[in-house]
Amino acid sequence: MEITEKKESDNNAQAVDSAESNNKEVEERQARDLKANLHPLKNKFVFWYTRRTPGVRTQTSYEDNIKKIVDFSTVEGFWVCYCHLARPSSLPSPTDLHLFKEGIRPLWEDSANCNGGKWIIRLKKVVSGRFWEDLVLALVGDQLDYGDNICGAVLSIRFNEDILSVWNRNASDHQAVMALRDSIKRHLKLPHSYLMEYKPHDASLRDNSSYRNTWLRG
Repeated sequence: MEITEKKESDNNAQAVDSAESNNKEVEERQARDLKANLHPLKNKFVFWYTRRTPGVRTQTSYEDNIKKIVDFSTVEGFWVCYCHLARPSSLPSPTDLHLFKEGIRPLWEDSANCNGGKWIIRLKKVVSGRFWEDLVLALVGDQLDYGDNICGAVLSIRFNEDILSVWNRNASDHQAVMALRDSIKRHLKLPHSYLMEYKPHDASLRDNSSYRNTWLRG
């Protein structure tokens, strides 16, 4: 019992030290940005791009196909990056665009994602670009509820439709999951005809699919 309690205490202490270290790094980054007359964001973000041939997903091949495009930590840096990115309508299928907080890879298996899941919205291709841009601005501006529970977002460009998804850290936190759904609907001004689906990442790992066998939650 004493050994177990000591291990738990050590783990908690390490987690606190890590959080304090991260907070210090963020504060130092924001201070540097302010000194340079820039407008720091709450989080540093990374844009990723995945272009792969259709077929069975394996972790190795999927990781190999994920390419980092650019990172940014200020309002000015975001607009410089975003204005030079290709618009979704110009990208081939299947392609994925990812926007994730720094330090989180857009993979189910990443330590920040493995206990979480994602909200999914299926979109007609003519409107997906607008919804993607609205979602990107909401994430960068830290406008969604339970923002610390959000890992990132993905736009999956497919043959007949595009699929928007927002990833969160904890699939078992029902309150945070449902609050995120409502916040997404509100910020994207989704019409009532649009259904949102939720799927935990461990379920995606089991059936090797991001979008099949989802939970419909309105």
